[in-house]
Amino acid sequence: MIYHKIRVPQQAARSSRSTLRFCWVVLLLIFCHFHLLLKSSKEWSTISKAEKEKLHHQSAEDGEFWMSFEDFKKNYTKIEICNLTPDALEDDKIHKWTVSVNEGRWVRGCSAGGCRNYPDTFWTNPQYRLRLLEEDDDPEENEVGCTFVVALMQKNRRKERKMGANLFTIGFAIYEMHGNKQHMQKDFFLVSSSKARCKSYINLREVTQRFRLSPGEYVIVPSTYEPHQEGEFILRVFSEKKNTSEEIENRIEADHPEPAPASAGEESEEDQQFRTIFQEIAGDDMEITANELKNVLNRVIIKHKDMNTEGFSLESCRSMIALMDMDGTGRLNLQEFRHLWNKLKQWQGTFKHYDADQSGFINSYEMRNAVNDAGFRLNNQLYDIITMRYANENMNIDFDSFISCLVRLEAMFRAFQAFDQDGDGTIRLSVLEVRTCGNATAPAYRREKKRMF
Repeated sequence: MIYHKIRVPQQAARSSRSTLRFCWVVLLLIFCHFHLLLKSSKEWSTISKAEKEKLHHQSAEDGEFWMSFEDFKKNYTKIEICNLTPDALEDDKIHKWTVSVNEGRWVRGCSAGGCRNYPDTFWTNPQYRLRLLEEDDDPEENEVGCTFVVALMQKNRRKERKMGANLFTIGFAIYEMHGNKQHMQKDFFLVSSSKARCKSYINLREVTQRFRLSPGEYVIVPSTYEPHQEGEFILRVFSEKKNTSEEIENRIEADHPEPAPASAGEESEEDQQFRTIFQEIAGDDMEITANELKNVLNRVIIKHKDMNTEGFSLESCRSMIALMDMDGTGRLNLQEFRHLWNKLKQWQGTFKHYDADQSGFINSYEMRNAVNDAGFRLNNQLYDIITMRYANENMNIDFDSFISCLVRLEAMFRAFQAFDQDGDGTIRLSVLEVRTCGNATAPAYRREKKRMF
């Protein structure tokens, strides 16, 4: 008969009286269900000395007992073995592993894109660049390769069970990449197959798998199986040799096409027509207030039935004036209004491009590309904030919200550039200057904006 041992650690048993009682209750239950072999049991006399030495048998009362293998198979269907390192159990050598840890989150409507079965949103998941720099020292392997282990763990799901939360079904895929430092786009995943992936998506706290790939650069995409599932995770990569892994982030930057200076020569026919229309709106003072801007824009936008919008709010129009008002009057002159008009037409074209079904909305997942086409490159955190701020409960963004977002982005980029005097990408602000940045109509900001632009 084959026996296997079960050990109750004495150190844990001594930790408290309640723990000790619990351990003995567990032992009592086990004795009731199985034929167990204690170290002092007479059955040991039937086992040879060589077999005892192989089993490291010692006659000591240390909480260790043995169970027949037949009983074990009859009563258990799964065994889990915990190991302090990713070393294989059959390997007697001790290895030093390089480990990198990245924390991330899936945000509904922005970075919770689901698995490869959802190609329209899969690319929006967080992405991590993995660089395998050195091959393994394994003389038995003819093929050059790097061994590594990927472990994806869900955070806080067990703690949230009290509120009805269950573990998500999670997994990951690994793709080969070549020098790209930006977030990989949808087209990349449509034409590229994964180099490796987890065996299956499963609703466990942690999904772990061992791989062996050639040295190079790869991108790891962790995801839930279904899109729109929001949660936090930890992604760990262990390797026998040196590796680096980091989240792929876009560099934050913006294009700032400036309005063309007023021509000193004769006006073209188009300029004359635009001036005539502007004068009808603005009146004799040739300046437009926020209310007048709201009226003219909504008269135009209502003609576009496919936009599905109730029009611009007064607050949106005030933000537009704050963005374009270079002389600090709180109104727009002809040149400022023309520049705003051209921007709105450009942004309207971008919106229509991503409103493929002509519903009057764009999907929040497409907001990344729409913002990028409008001239803004942002990181994942900012995209998350935009989605939470401007998307509705169905994760859609209407035209008014889209324009309000772009106006706010341009205003913030311009404010930052106005204070970034040395152009190093960092600024240091006093409390007054922070308030000035948040209020684009403040005198100090208007002076900086007029001087800079």
